[in-house]
Formats: sequence, C-alpha cells, structure tokens
Amino acid sequence: MERKIYADLVKWKNKSGRMPLIVNGARQVGKSYILQEFGKQEFDNYIIVNLEIDKDLAGKFEEDITPLPVIQYLESAHAQRIIPGRTLVVLDEVQACERALTSLKYFCEQAPEYHIVAAGSLLGVAVNRKKYSFPVGKVDEITLFPMDFEEFLWALDRKDFAGLIREHFKSNEPLDVHSIAIDFYSKYLITGGMPAAVREFVNTNSFVAVADIQNRILNEYIADMSKYAEPAASVKIRACYESIPAQLAKENHKFQYSVVQKGGSVTLFGESIEWLKYAGVVLKCQKTAHGAMPVKVYVDLSDFKLYMSDAGMLVMQSGMVAQAILSPVETNSPFIGAIAENYVAQAFAANRIPLFYWKNDNTAEVDFVIQKGMDVIPVEVKAGMRVRSKSLNIFMEKYKCPYAIRISKKNFGFENGIKSVPLYAVFCIQT
Repeated sequence: MERKIYADLVKWKNKSGRMPLIVNGARQVGKSYILQEFGKQEFDNYIIVNLEIDKDLAGKFEEDITPLPVIQYLESAHAQRIIPGRTLVVLDEVQACERALTSLKYFCEQAPEYHIVAAGSLLGVAVNRKKYSFPVGKVDEITLFPMDFEEFLWALDRKDFAGLIREHFKSNEPLDVHSIAIDFYSKYLITGGMPAAVREFVNTNSFVAVADIQNRILNEYIADMSKYAEPAASVKIRACYESIPAQLAKENHKFQYSVVQKGGSVTLFGESIEWLKYAGVVLKCQKTAHGAMPVKVYVDLSDFKLYMSDAGMLVMQSGMVAQAILSPVETNSPFIGAIAENYVAQAFAANRIPLFYWKNDNTAEVDFVIQKGMDVIPVEVKAGMRVRSKSLNIFMEKYKCPYAIRISKKNFGFENGIKSVPLYAVFCIQT
C-alpha cells in the first residue's frame, strides 16, 4: 500500500549530508513494510534485521559498535555484499539493543557513505526510561503515523477521488459527490489507519474482520506495556489507556486523573501518560490560554486532552456500533462527536500540525488552534450538519484572526470568514 512517507525516504536517500535515519512510530503502523518496499524499489539489495529476534547480532553490538565489524558481520550472516549507495541496511526494533542505537553515531562520523536506517516501535519509551545514549545531532529522524484518510482512499484505488477533494479544498467550491465522500469517511472511522486493518477491509469488505485485527493490535499494545515497563507501572499505563474512551465521552474532554482512578493525580499517573505518548499510541493536545502567536509559549501544561493515535482503535475499544457511524441519519450519541474530534487530531498529527486547543476563563472552548505563519486559526469540529458555534465567534472577535475553519459533514464553502471543510477533507489542512 502506498504511503506518503515513501517520498521522505527517497529525499533522505538522495540528500547531501545524509546521516543515519531513525524511523519512529507506534507498533503496527507499517514501518517494516514501507522500509522493505523502499529497499526493493530504491536499492540493488537490502538487509533487514530484527534486533528483538536476532540475539547474535545484538551480542555483536555489545562487542563492537564501530561500522566495519558490523558491516562484516551482516555481510557474512546474510551472504550479501553491503555496497555504499547500493545497499540499504535496516536495524528494526532498535529499542531492544541500546548499543545498536549508539552505533549510529559512528556510522555518521566514520562511514556516512552507507545507507543505515533504524526503526523502533518503543524507541521513545526506551530512550526516555532507560537513559539510552541517544546519538544527538548524528541522525535524521522521521515519524510514521497510521494511514490518513487520503492514504485510505489510495488503498481503495481511489487516488483520483483524493485529488478531486484537494481541488475543491483549494477552490471552496461544493463537491458534487459529497455524499459518496462522506460514506468513505464513515468507513474510515470504523477501519482506522492501521495498515493491517485497512488491508483486511480492502480484501474482505468486512468490519467484523477489521475488528479482529484491531483486537490483535490492542493485545500487542498491552503486551508492550508489560514488556517495556515495570509491573506496577504497566498497570497504571494500561488503566490510563483504557480510560480514554471514557475521558472523551465527558462533555469536557480535558483529561482527568480521577476518571482513571478515584483520587488519581498527576503524581500517580503522570509518568504513565508520558509512556503512552512516547510509545506513539496516544496524541496529547495541550490547552493554550491565548490565541496569539507563538501558540506554544502560552500552553498550560496541566491542562490537556488525550486522543488515541488511531480513530478506528477508539471506535473498536469504545464499543460504538458500526451502524451508528454508517447511518445517514444523525445519531443522538454525543460520542460520535468525540470520534470525529479524535479523527481530526489524528489527521493533524499525520500532517505534523502541533495539537493545541483553546479555552477561556468562562465556558468558551475551541477544539483546535493552528498557527500558520503569523496567523492563529481556530478550528471547530462538528460530527454532523449542525454547525452553530458561539465559541468560534468569540475567538474570532477576540483575536481578530483572518479566518476560521469549521470541519463538519457540510460541503465545501467560505462564508462570514469561516472556511467550511468537510470531514473527509481534513488531510488537506496544512500549516
């Protein structure tokens, strides 16, 4: 399946001053697959080793982490020449071997001619919990997220449809096939962006089969919590993760430790939240107190919302039935709004848009604010056709922003300073 990150990998391969590359991302987002495709298409040959499985190689790194012995070992073990510029070497699950991570520094300094990529599902957790010697300034880094809605359309062989959506996003002209696009969006909410789930949907067109895949991924996440955290910590990490549907079901989506456990506090669960963030399985959206740039300096670190990194996983874990999402009749369930909000957070994260929301001292709240150059743009998310929002008007009047974005099931348009963006077109929003 085609992924947008592929173009970034090609740029890395060809750029001058290239350093070893680290590909971050949660488990099951498709890192190994896309790196294998990258090796097949862009190099004469490639070698991929899994450091969780290949204990001999991990042991070799314990002996010597300079480039020549490592290259010699890999050539012998795989009976392949590793030729600079023509061979890709991938160290997968690099978080399982601290010395392999450190070796990237020496590849950068002593053997920059080699194309070396390290990939890790729990790399952020390992680095922040085990105090790894991270090769700061000696590596390039990119992050792979779950498939966004545009990549979902590509997987369904509807690339032309995605291009049409982009055209109408630019022109603000209504899309004639709006209802068809909304139907695709609804299917994406259930399937989500985990590549295995998308592939299962493409092959079977069955949401039941998709849910089976999602349950398997969830079990892998839970296993990681036990494997990469102390027993007492893993219990708290899992409790925080499993509380997210309940957190988003509240009228106020602010994360509350008391929802995890009565009497819960930042002291008790703060590190668990950070573990989930570094593992890439949640997205953290911080509150900003002002709608002025730079948004980041006005962040209230004690106030945040947590979303799941994949909307399909949220739908599955919440128990929301597929019929409620697929029905053309708007449901009375307020949780549909939470799912739409999570979907937007996921799309923004994939587009490298930092996640912030705004709330004043009273009750006005805007779901997201994004900074575009000198401008701060408020973004309101509505799950259906009802789009009235007092908070959006308060923000626009207070901060004199050039325009606002309203995301909903309504068609494209621009009226009264508000750009109407259908839910299926969020992937078009850039900073």
